Amino acid sequence: MRRLLHLSLQLFMLVVQVQDAVLTPSPDFGKHVARASQFTDQNSRRKVRTYQLYSRTSGKHVQVLGRRVVAQGEDGDPYAQLVAETDTFGGNIRLRGAQTGYYICMNKRGKLVGKKNGRGRYCVFKEVYLENNYTALVNSRHPNWYMAFNRQGRAKNGARTRPRQRDVHLIKRPIQGRDADYNFPPFCIVRSRRRTRRMRMLKRCTNRRSA
Repeated sequence: MRRLLHLSLQLFMLVVQVQDAVLTPSPDFGKHVARASQFTDQNSRRKVRTYQLYSRTSGKHVQVLGRRVVAQGEDGDPYAQLVAETDTFGGNIRLRGAQTGYYICMNKRGKLVGKKNGRGRYCVFKEVYLENNYTALVNSRHPNWYMAFNRQGRAKNGARTRPRQRDVHLIKRPIQGRDADYNFPPFCIVRSRRRTRRMRMLKRCTNRRSA
């Protein structure tokens, strides 16, 4: 009798624990990531990568020329070498020009500028991977402000950008003469013969090289 009573008590406690587990809502890790991404992560080990950023619109690479940030650099240009420093585990990074040491930032009006001190949230960007294999960089302080460049390679105001615009489409590229931080697919840059299409197109040239 005592043994049966003991088993009944254990079964009752098990049922209570199961009910508590079902009724207790699971933690929303999305909110946790969004909240933690607003601050610099001082505990995790930071990762540093070096690469180039190719602008789809200008057909050139992003350069940090002191306080000026443009997309007019050729492949292998020293001022087009960018150092990406992780800021938080939420995919936020800081981009610094390897040649000048200036960080790519936005001011309060959305203008893209270079700053010697890149500690502010205006100097932090989140990497957004688009469906067409391009990368967009959105400002951490203003989620609707994107890094963008026009056909002449001049920076556009972040407050006037949209995620579907070609001006915000960027591609990470390895630096010539050194080991790449990523396994980039081989491709070459070719010009379109149509005068109405000034934009340079990216095409993989594996078959062309092997031919």
